[in-house]
Amino acid sequence: MFKGITKLLKDNRSFFLFISLMLVFRSAVADWNTVPSGSMLPTIVEGDRILVNKMAYDLRVPFTHIALVKLADPARGDIVVFDSKKADKKLIKRVIAVPGDTVMMRDNRLYLNGEPLSYTSQALSPYAPADVTEMQENLLGMAHSIRLNPVASRLANFGPVTVPDAHYLALGDNRDNSADSRVIGFVPRDEIVGRSSLVVFSLDYDDHYLPRPERLMREF
Repeated sequence: MFKGITKLLKDNRSFFLFISLMLVFRSAVADWNTVPSGSMLPTIVEGDRILVNKMAYDLRVPFTHIALVKLADPARGDIVVFDSKKADKKLIKRVIAVPGDTVMMRDNRLYLNGEPLSYTSQALSPYAPADVTEMQENLLGMAHSIRLNPVASRLANFGPVTVPDAHYLALGDNRDNSADSRVIGFVPRDEIVGRSSLVVFSLDYDDHYLPRPERLMREF
């Protein structure tokens, strides 16, 4: 049996080397993640496959969270992917506040370091139900879309809170339908595995999993 395994490995070493290198690449350099929920609507849609840059902030030991070199820190407005211990799953949210920031929310409007963010109305995005509202939120020069329900959820108000060292406050763009820092608390720096800004491709769960060509290689 041992000889058979040895022969199998020898005869297929190029294939096994390719698989090993691909796994290391996906673990430490870049990967894609499926988006199963609508917590980041309208920016990211259910069925999107997003590219995750795992070297955006750290060079890590493959298959671990051990950082060898810190390359950068998450910034306000970044969409980050993190392995949440409190939620016990991988989450995708937007960084709203960084260490030292004081933030609060009143009726789904954010205040950062005592200053209110500005909001402007916008037309509904594709796939949006008619009863929601979508607005552009200006996060100190970083404009992005958010979605609000007709009736605000219990998450529409919080704070003020101050973000501690080595932590971040992250929210979903779908403000009334996101279990984010308002539920799981601040996001530890060492749980963040990468940054995303691109939809690689997208499948429509409501239409027989057909591809959405308009979302192919779409930046956000």
